[in-house]
Amino acid sequence: MSRSSSPVPVPLSKAAARRIWIAAQRLDRLQPFGEGAEAVRAAVEHLGYVQIDTIHVIERCHHHILWTRIPAYRREHLHQAQAVDKTVFEYWTHALSYVPTRDLRFFLPDMKRHRQSPKRWFDSVTKADLHKVLTLIREEGALSIRDIDDDVLVEKDHPWASRKPSKRALQMAFHTGALTIGERSGMLKSYELMERHFGWDKPPRPASEPQVVDYLLDRALRSQGVVGLDSICYLDPRRKTAMRAAIEARVRRKTLLPVAVEGAERVEHWMRPEDWAAIPSSAPDLVHILSPFDPLVIQRKRLELFFGYGHRFEAYVPKEKRVFGYFALPVLVGDEIVAVIDLKADRKNRVLLVQQWTWTGRGSAAAHQTRIEETLHRFDHFQFPA
Repeated sequence: MSRSSSPVPVPLSKAAARRIWIAAQRLDRLQPFGEGAEAVRAAVEHLGYVQIDTIHVIERCHHHILWTRIPAYRREHLHQAQAVDKTVFEYWTHALSYVPTRDLRFFLPDMKRHRQSPKRWFDSVTKADLHKVLTLIREEGALSIRDIDDDVLVEKDHPWASRKPSKRALQMAFHTGALTIGERSGMLKSYELMERHFGWDKPPRPASEPQVVDYLLDRALRSQGVVGLDSICYLDPRRKTAMRAAIEARVRRKTLLPVAVEGAERVEHWMRPEDWAAIPSSAPDLVHILSPFDPLVIQRKRLELFFGYGHRFEAYVPKEKRVFGYFALPVLVGDEIVAVIDLKADRKNRVLLVQQWTWTGRGSAAAHQTRIEETLHRFDHFQFPA
């Protein structure tokens, strides 16, 4: 379908686009997924992924993202889902993430691609290194890098590298699907043979590339509501051509509707006709303190387009050049980001410190502040449970 013969996009206001996205992210209700490990499974399945990151200024982002949507969330719920129920597992989306085990077959083609064309990061991994870690795990069971104490140490070739060659061998075996991360203790990963972890008699059948493209499109429609090529293929440009073809096929079948988002009419967007027919008339007046790695925040160009707010991640910015602070968190009230708060956990004294508070939105700061402070109080209890 050429662009000249495409249906004329339907106008969509920015306010409506925001409300659709907020509802798709399930930030429009207090407890959309229930409680416990089952809520973790449901949340990850709906969102499609929950990003993992090592930064620990406050509680790590994967716990924070889940808490935002599961008010009674506890860290052990994620451990249960990953290590016991095995309803979520770790793999790469745009970054290392928790993804639904039900969707594993859509990740198998990427694992095969890593086997056939390993990243340059793994150039230093020898066959002996790989054989060593796989044999250890096969014969002795799951292990972490700390369990390997007989490596001949080498000099680091990158600030994030380890002097143990086995660490990169474990990472390579993870990328290729030979190993999975069976559980975590903090950020310490325990690696296990994938087939043994999941108890397979035989592995699931890998999805074809067209099936992967359809999966990624459906995932984006479910969790974003209004989608564009960049938002569907975030940090995955190689799939854009195939994705456009899949979108155009759905437009021809009238299962996707082209829309023109106010102020960004030249950027193509689409949504499902049933979502167009059910656009929320308003956003519930809820308060959310969002992780900078939250799915609503991580795609910063999209965030600025829909919300008129440009987030700055300044952890690696010199102090004198920071605007919002070292680890600033956007605050969503209703359908507007009204403030950005730089927080730090004082773990010795078990208190959450407000390093900087910056107002960014419209409306009464005083009226917002009382409600934001109430949410901060809940967030403090999440950081330091009794």
